[in-house]
Amino acid sequence: MLTHQFSSPQPPSRVVILGVGGFVGGAVAERLIAQDVPIKGFGRQTLDLLADDAAENLATQLDPNDALLVVSAQAPCKNTTMLVDNVRMMDSVCRALEITSVSHVVYISSDAVYADDPNPLHENSKIQPESLHGMMHAARELMLQTIVGETPYAVLRPSLLYGAADPHNGYGPNQFRRRAESGEDIALFGEGEERRDHVLIDDVAEIACNVLFHRSLGALNVATGDVMSFRDIAEIISEFFEPKPTIKGMPRQGPMPHDGYRPFDPAACRAAFPNFHYTLLPDGLAKVHAETQGALDA
Repeated sequence: MLTHQFSSPQPPSRVVILGVGGFVGGAVAERLIAQDVPIKGFGRQTLDLLADDAAENLATQLDPNDALLVVSAQAPCKNTTMLVDNVRMMDSVCRALEITSVSHVVYISSDAVYADDPNPLHENSKIQPESLHGMMHAARELMLQTIVGETPYAVLRPSLLYGAADPHNGYGPNQFRRRAESGEDIALFGEGEERRDHVLIDDVAEIACNVLFHRSLGALNVATGDVMSFRDIAEIISEFFEPKPTIKGMPRQGPMPHDGYRPFDPAACRAAFPNFHYTLLPDGLAKVHAETQGALDA
């Protein structure tokens, strides 16, 4: 659950973004700039958090009035080497915060920190990761929590993300759209019967900015509360194209992830930001299609 230090939104004096070149960091940066909030962004090329002097270099870039948004990660975390590197990256951030304090810390984590549950997940659900990716984020959350002291600290845990600028080609809306654009078939695992919660990147950026503007602290899941099967998503996307791509199932190579169902209870988000409303998945898919087609036509 989130609590707000500022009941009315107040723009931060500056937001330092670690991971500004990524999908999420870039979306938040774009929204902050549109609201005239000064930012200072670092990507892998401008600040290597695995370098021996990363903590000292970051500390020199921070000011006590800054809000620090930590998005930088090697993700998804697929092996133990990546796990160790991600922990090392966060260690650099933590050591920098020991040298120079800031006014607010926000970490973009993942819903993967939660164990599977047939009931809707909420912010008090058990932190019990069942993957290296979830373990990585759970460890990094705890590392920051132990170092921030009295500094307001917020953790956002998004569900599956989609958007026009997503650099990944993960199974789901982004991959389905790209295959359809290329005239390829849309291939489903099994019959695409799993039901998952997908969040438009614009909504993630808006929530992150709301957290920064309210100097919020605590944890918040970023999930719509609605689930849709991958087949239904593929069917919606296919309607955007002519000729329509063929949608075909294929044999699974392993068990169905999350037992095919991973719902969320968005009550905490409604309570924290009553004027915010998630984009419905059909509307979000249409928006992404319009954006990508506009880019292709430009």
